[in-house]
Amino acid sequence: MVLIGAHTHGDDPVATAAELGAQCVQLFLADPQGWKKPVPRADADALVASGLGIYAHAPYLVNVASTNNRIRIPSRNMIAQHASAAADLGARGLVVHGGHVGDGDDIATGIDNWRKTFERATFPVRVLVENTAGGENACARTLDRIALLWDAIGQYDVGLCLDTCHAWAAGEDLETIVDRVRAITGRIDLVHANSSRDDAGSQRDRHAGYATGTIPPELVAHVVREAGCDAIVETPPEGQAADIAFLRAALAG
Repeated sequence: MVLIGAHTHGDDPVATAAELGAQCVQLFLADPQGWKKPVPRADADALVASGLGIYAHAPYLVNVASTNNRIRIPSRNMIAQHASAAADLGARGLVVHGGHVGDGDDIATGIDNWRKTFERATFPVRVLVENTAGGENACARTLDRIALLWDAIGQYDVGLCLDTCHAWAAGEDLETIVDRVRAITGRIDLVHANSSRDDAGSQRDRHAGYATGTIPPELVAHVVREAGCDAIVETPPEGQAADIAFLRAALAG
């Protein structure tokens, strides 16, 4: 069964899910803007017992594509640490942004750094590489780049998280995005079902609720319907419940 849920912002994801009508939750397991490793959660037993589908999101600083050892090596460690903590919660996956190389660096080096990440370690939950919105040096913004990345890592136990806002910002056609991504990766494991504050092709990562965003809400639902996998709504907290309700009704119709 496809689960529709939310990225949770409070300290009690189980209670937040009940308030939002969410069937699954996505959460950070440590400071999303820091390098600290996860610590055991006081609500771990409640999360496991809740029956919610659980996804973890790695901190934003993680960038295993980087040519800078001071970023790449800690990033690999972070993936291992967060995957272990996610496994303790019975998570379905760990979402990790596709990353980027520095100005003047060869994108092929960044993609090979991704390959080395999986070549040198296995993880207790599936890593879900998320497409990104902008950046000429990004490894997972365009489908051409995703194809290069999958040529390098597709042999490993890796999945894909498709963010509708990011794809829209990258200038991709959401009507056909699912088939085109699947033709490259063979899979989509999770959808981040978001609208955008900006026009298509903006390369700006600014999520919006369905009522105010520039992506037609039915187009977001179309992507989730075509993907046939769990969806996490990462829209602003004040509208998440309405967005989840819309998405569920659209998929049931």
